[in-house]
Amino acid sequence: MNDRKRSPNEVADTLRERIRKGELKAGDHMPTQSKLAEEFCVERGVVRQALRILHGEGLLTEARRGAPARVAEKSPLAAGGDPTRGQPQPTVSALGPRIAHALAAEDVCIDALSLTAESLMLALSEPLRLIHENRVKPRSITTRILLPARNIELAFPKGLEDESKLVHQRWLTQRNAQGQVLRHNLLNLRRSHGIEVDVQFRALPFTPPVKLYVLNRAEALFAYYAVAKREEEIEDTNLEMYDALGTESVLFGFDSRLGPRDEAFVEQSAQWFDALWNTITSPLTLG
Repeated sequence: MNDRKRSPNEVADTLRERIRKGELKAGDHMPTQSKLAEEFCVERGVVRQALRILHGEGLLTEARRGAPARVAEKSPLAAGGDPTRGQPQPTVSALGPRIAHALAAEDVCIDALSLTAESLMLALSEPLRLIHENRVKPRSITTRILLPARNIELAFPKGLEDESKLVHQRWLTQRNAQGQVLRHNLLNLRRSHGIEVDVQFRALPFTPPVKLYVLNRAEALFAYYAVAKREEEIEDTNLEMYDALGTESVLFGFDSRLGPRDEAFVEQSAQWFDALWNTITSPLTLG
């Protein structure tokens, strides 16, 4: 084994592969943390983070006092599935654990394309808690976010008849406020934990019909916006509109380590995001 220090994600990847191949079978005890630390030449804290990642993916049972975790009887890998695809879940439920997994890397990259930053803002609460508890500490976090430009005519949310201006202003207020909270929460890590943080926004010239998150260029999570007609009270006026509830959109996960199909989807998603970022988008001001 070489002298390069392994990250928690790399240790988790190796153990995950052993589970997939059946080298570690359902019901088997995992090796102790001290044995794994010795095998991988890492600190026990790295092993703990790796085991926490696998537990979050449903691959391991919870460790008990005096006994290491076991390989789960109903492991997603043993069933021929995988921990990120599994059953699609609503955005915030699915996105939070995947970001927490991504934060175990030394240099973290989060790319997001959506209608507002609401889902990403909410999903970051648990991962940020792990940092504040010193359970993970990446060296850097780079976040790039694509949101619709303020002055375009949105396909949704869109008010019926003469109500579009109020609906558009409500969306713009939410876009700006959620983006500012997201930026503040991430930049605060620079002061509190010495993490190098870079948060950038750019404006799309169209309404995105989908939302996309690319994590460390290794995972992609994708969802369709479900558009529906609904009512909401804005400025004491009950308005009808076409809208999409992004936090409830169902995310499908793809992991480049799980085969050529997923690898191709993640690669194409990252390339599509880069192309938008570098060509037809423009600077975005949250205000």
